[in-house]
Amino acid sequence: MKALVLTDKERMVVKDVTKPNINPDEVLVKVKHCGICGTDVHIFHGQPGSAQSDPPLILGHEFSGEIVEVGDNVSLLKVGDRVGIDPNIYCGKCQYCQNGRFQLCEHLEAIGVTRDGGMAEFCAVPEKNCIKLGEHVTDLEGALIEPLGCVLHGANLLPPIHSDTNILIIGAGFIGRLFLSTLILKNPNRVDILERKAERHAALLDQGATNAIQSVDGHENNYDIVIECVGKKVTSEAAIRAARKGAYVLLFGVPAPDETIEVPAFDIYSKELTISGSFINPFTMRDAMKHYDNKQIDLDVLVSDHIALEDVENILANFSNIDISKAVIDIQ
Repeated sequence: MKALVLTDKERMVVKDVTKPNINPDEVLVKVKHCGICGTDVHIFHGQPGSAQSDPPLILGHEFSGEIVEVGDNVSLLKVGDRVGIDPNIYCGKCQYCQNGRFQLCEHLEAIGVTRDGGMAEFCAVPEKNCIKLGEHVTDLEGALIEPLGCVLHGANLLPPIHSDTNILIIGAGFIGRLFLSTLILKNPNRVDILERKAERHAALLDQGATNAIQSVDGHENNYDIVIECVGKKVTSEAAIRAARKGAYVLLFGVPAPDETIEVPAFDIYSKELTISGSFINPFTMRDAMKHYDNKQIDLDVLVSDHIALEDVENILANFSNIDISKAVIDIQ
């Protein structure tokens, strides 16, 4: 089969590899679409994803496809079923799993991170990691239930949202815009979004943002909830400045492992800020599928590029310099 293999740090090769054999509890998925994620960028540059990644490896943890083979112990799925994939494989034994905090699993594995993923024509997937797609969910939406599931996990961590709640989203990439689509459904007072490029503001307002701003300057101490979706020092620090007294700050963007931030400790103390991270998507993907099934998320305005496997290496190598909101690999 055709696959894109990460052979070493910052080196990928499209090559023919052996189609995977499946275990009794697995299915073989013929991949339709696979999204490129910021996690893939980190792995490409030799950094960990949700877990440690070691080449050679086929990346791709956001994907959908059709089941073409089932293992002997598979009981709930059949050949021909269309599925989206939950990439996370929890041990079920560590203290975090035993306490229901599966996303913090001490032995986390993930499809496309610690084992071969969806940047290939076929992928072996445990039955329990397959989400059968609803009748009205497209294959493209199925590939992107994973990032929406991550957003829904982050949204579930937020305090209750009321008609007087003011929200700021920092970063108007794909994840920031998923948060925008999700949070306006909760009818807050306003959802503003920070995007440095003014030419993108019209699309954000059309999507439902109350205001699109280029900086937190002039907006300090203004928001009840601030969601940082970039993963950079400057944006994380800006999130703290934008938070008003009693606010909740969600640091959602994926930073480099050595990224540090500097914030006035007195601000956290005196404003009684709650600052939280959000990691992966523990069992939120079925809810994500329902959002697509109900057509509450419009991917036509969010997916910017459809690409081939041969395009991926260049995009990952130059991600910060390429104007891409969301790229999806069309494989079949």
